[in-house]
Amino acid sequence: MQDFLWRNHSSLTEFVLLGFSSDTKINGILFGVFLLLYLTTLLGNGLIITLIHIDSRLHTPMYFFLSILSILDMGYVTTTVPQMLVHLVCEKKTISYIGCVTQMYIFLMLGITESWLFAIMAYDRYVAICHPLRYKVIMSPLLRGLLVAFCGFWGISCALIYTVSAMILPYCGPNEINHFFCEVPAVLKLACADTSLNDQVDFILGFILLLVPLSLIIVVYINIFAAILRIRSTQGRIKAFSTCASHITVVTMFSIPCMIMYMRPGSESSPEEDKKLALFYNVISAFLNPIIYSLRNKDVKRAFFKVVGCSKETG
Repeated sequence: MQDFLWRNHSSLTEFVLLGFSSDTKINGILFGVFLLLYLTTLLGNGLIITLIHIDSRLHTPMYFFLSILSILDMGYVTTTVPQMLVHLVCEKKTISYIGCVTQMYIFLMLGITESWLFAIMAYDRYVAICHPLRYKVIMSPLLRGLLVAFCGFWGISCALIYTVSAMILPYCGPNEINHFFCEVPAVLKLACADTSLNDQVDFILGFILLLVPLSLIIVVYINIFAAILRIRSTQGRIKAFSTCASHITVVTMFSIPCMIMYMRPGSESSPEEDKKLALFYNVISAFLNPIIYSLRNKDVKRAFFKVVGCSKETG
């Protein structure tokens, strides 16, 4: 793919990522903030993966999918944030053409995979709440593996379509991308050709990759809430709803900004607004996910206290 794109990209060999500001003081502050967010994201998601791996009580379908989400989040932020940190403290803010293509593809692949994983996690909650006695039978290791492979297939294939459709366009200058990484909408603004077809492709793929999973999630949760209302115990209702609230929050934080970014025409976008949206679904959501999923989760807190050698009960 890289050789094909290289032959068709016209004269540019590198891009300049303008980032957030040209003020060194502001960039220094941003460097500290984003470094802290990045390290905390790696620590939080890494801790969740470790706890799920070592605690046998967390070897359930729900925590299996949560560990996959944590892996995706760690890869998601690592695709963009380390380079952004370097550019915040260095004068040279360039990225090679091939580097830009690679970053774009990996970012899209992980993001699309995560979008479909959210739908799978909603289905997992549906089976757990509506068919509790058959939960582990239905969500067998084989089915879980197939569902994750399904998400990965969509990520790998659709990211390829996105990337190729963007990078086969001629790029003859200028080479300054008003963004902090090579994201499709920002790169397309530099193309020396009509991008209306790309807008149509982005809308169609956005519909398939964002609206379809989101619609499935909504349908699943309508059934889940109907089942919760039939639970006689108030405590049982609260427990069932709390397991869903975390997932709904995470899905909302990820999906809404993504839809705004990828389903609107390029002519309607603002570079500064795009950066804020990208920060939200790339950095902030990955940072908050482990907090949202573990803050009120008794099983995860119990596993953590067990690892640190504390017998404290989390009631």
